Amino acid sequence: MKYQLKHLTRYEYSGPATLSHNEARILPRQLPWQTSSNTQLIINPGGLGFSERQDFFGNRVTYFAIEAVHNSLEVVVSSEVETFPRPAQDFFSGTAWEDAAAEMSCAVRSGNRDSIAARLFVLDSPFIARQSALMEYARVNFASGRLLRDALLELNKRIFDEFTYDEDSTTLATPLQEVLETKRGVCQDFAHLLIGCLRSIGLAARYVSGYMETSPPPGQEKLLGADATHAWVAVFIPGWGWQEVDPTNGCVPDERYIILGWGRDFADVTPLKGVMTGGGEHKLTVAVDVIPIVDVANERSLF
Repeated sequence: MKYQLKHLTRYEYSGPATLSHNEARILPRQLPWQTSSNTQLIINPGGLGFSERQDFFGNRVTYFAIEAVHNSLEVVVSSEVETFPRPAQDFFSGTAWEDAAAEMSCAVRSGNRDSIAARLFVLDSPFIARQSALMEYARVNFASGRLLRDALLELNKRIFDEFTYDEDSTTLATPLQEVLETKRGVCQDFAHLLIGCLRSIGLAARYVSGYMETSPPPGQEKLLGADATHAWVAVFIPGWGWQEVDPTNGCVPDERYIILGWGRDFADVTPLKGVMTGGGEHKLTVAVDVIPIVDVANERSLF
């Protein structure tokens, strides 16, 4: 799949800001199943000291500063992204979830570098704390002796079935316990919830940030700015790698999913954050477009 990606973030301030230092994590990762090209980053007002680096998790981070007095900040990134099928899942079909949890508990002794690196994603993080309520919710699907693949897909689908997507029900500060009790939230909440469940039973799970192509109703054109950033989960399978699942949609991500970055939770992959002098209160606007690119040459070859 080929896409034209555009992501606009705009802050409007109630008062003038005189200085800001910013970090943006809005450039797509380069992965075996995902490439990006023709990427442009436009900042208004113009920034200074541009630099790009990789953070601890390998995400692309752009730093910039603004010294001029400004009442708004607009960051627009556009890129062409091509995605391919994820690695096949058959290899770990026979892995028991308890064996995977045991590998995480003794990762250092095992000496396996991948398992040692994944151990970080079993621990608590700023937005996700392991707790008995999450463990109990997960154990309905992760009964003793069950295969990891079957239990994971079942729990992923169960969250999709039992929880309601509601943009007005939560904020960044809403604790997971409340999300579990009300069974309402957004993709960020459902990703945090699934990660919390998995970590609470000893499995390694990370938060994935990116986009998903959405299709308009039949007969209607795709609305510009109608897409949004999305969040899902990747679970570590010892001896195999990371398996992605999407609890918001109850499915396994495919070529329609574009990855920006990953981390322990949302705090590690915030699209745009920084500090500034002045500015007062602010209003945030985000608009995302994920537009499929038609391969004209291949399309003509079909006729």
